Amino acid sequence: MGRHRKQSPATIKRSSVIALTGLVPAGFVAVAASAGSVDQTAMSVLQHNSGDDQDDQGPRPAAVAEPATAEFVAHAMAKSAPTAPPIVKTVALPDGRQPAALAPGPLGIPGVAIAAYQNAERTLAAENPVCGIPWYLLAGIGRVESTHAFGGKADADGNPLTPVYGPVLDGSLAGNHVVHDTDGGALDGLSGYDRAIGPMQFLPETWKRYGADGNGDGIADPQNLFDAALTAGKYLCDGGLNMRDLTQQTRAILRYNNSMAYVANVMAWAGSYASGVAPKPGDLPRI
Repeated sequence: MGRHRKQSPATIKRSSVIALTGLVPAGFVAVAASAGSVDQTAMSVLQHNSGDDQDDQGPRPAAVAEPATAEFVAHAMAKSAPTAPPIVKTVALPDGRQPAALAPGPLGIPGVAIAAYQNAERTLAAENPVCGIPWYLLAGIGRVESTHAFGGKADADGNPLTPVYGPVLDGSLAGNHVVHDTDGGALDGLSGYDRAIGPMQFLPETWKRYGADGNGDGIADPQNLFDAALTAGKYLCDGGLNMRDLTQQTRAILRYNNSMAYVANVMAWAGSYASGVAPKPGDLPRI
């Protein structure tokens, strides 16, 4: 497991995708139904759910307008990654950088964040079409992990104005693992213990394995939104998983954080970004 956070609460079991009952936002059921490509197992689970929460991952519903994609495609950082393996490191940047001026997307999602998620979707559609991961699933992860780099506080190149770090995993915070240092502090700036890094909150060891260059500069920087979004997609898709299949999508998100409440939150936000309808409080159980 490459993630950094809590095990599933005692009241939430991981035994099967049926554990999503009552944790899958109702709005996402409609997205799945309209997509028509979720397999029968997935649909039977959706029908079993109470309707208070939900999870799915079919193709983007045709009825939902794509948010200002052309503007984001034209963005200087939304370009193809080089073929050579990227250098894994965190780039030191000067203070005083200004936040990106891109217009926000659905539900106020920061423009630079949605540019990164859509760029990752396009890249993975070409590199791994079996996975079929949509930008709004990555947006769900980004919303839960860092609120899209603290509400889009990132420059036009996708670099947060201040680095994004999780808590130190030294056992002092209840519910978190103890993770001893794996990178000598090169990525997370710490020795002794690790902490999650960047807007998509990867552990250093996981980043070293999956780190991707989403902005074509030859570097896989966990703090950069474009790099982090593409790496998150690669991580979710790893092992031949198909994000159009509810069971496989659930497995992928549990790989990110072994909590069914976490799955419900990610899928609730993903469904909301796809539909433009904000999640209800009942769709967002406490993680």
